[in-house]
Amino acid sequence: MLSKKIRTILVFGCIAAIFAAVGYWNISPERFLDQPAAKIQENDIDWYATNTHTLQYLPDGKVQYEMTSDKVDHVKASDITLVTKPDLNMFRGTEFPWHVQSERAEVNPGGTEVELIDSVRIARTDEKNRTTIITSTRMTVFPQQEYAQTEQPVRIDGAGGVSTGVGMKAYLKESRIHLLSKVRGQYEAR
Repeated sequence: MLSKKIRTILVFGCIAAIFAAVGYWNISPERFLDQPAAKIQENDIDWYATNTHTLQYLPDGKVQYEMTSDKVDHVKASDITLVTKPDLNMFRGTEFPWHVQSERAEVNPGGTEVELIDSVRIARTDEKNRTTIITSTRMTVFPQQEYAQTEQPVRIDGAGGVSTGVGMKAYLKESRIHLLSKVRGQYEAR
């Protein structure tokens, strides 16, 4: 009987010791689960630059474009580059560049698409000293194709008048612009 009593005390003693150990080390089932990896926040910036100046050349040595900006931020998670006050001259190897400006821009990972945001202005003066100015609130530019488009309202000042519309496709290389809807024009008679 004594041995049964000792066994019972030992069993209860072991159980009490286990409970004491669990309480002492504060072991909980969550501690045994895999901890999730640290998450990259959607807007974490992994590098930035201020007062930037970029020059890109064509294979023949002529200037393709020249760009300045107040600030450039690179978003790590999406590989998108955010540009503050971009100011771009797209020379395309010619003497008469398209001058592109906006308040902000977002450049996709490959640099093939640039979303211009707020106070978008694209201007060009040609060899005959004629100026064309295109303004909108938002526009997407595809630099390699020298093409721009928007679904927003657009205003075009040039050729002795003003044209407005909603939506635009601009083929910058050929200086050809198509307004897509609600087109209106006002021109000076000569």
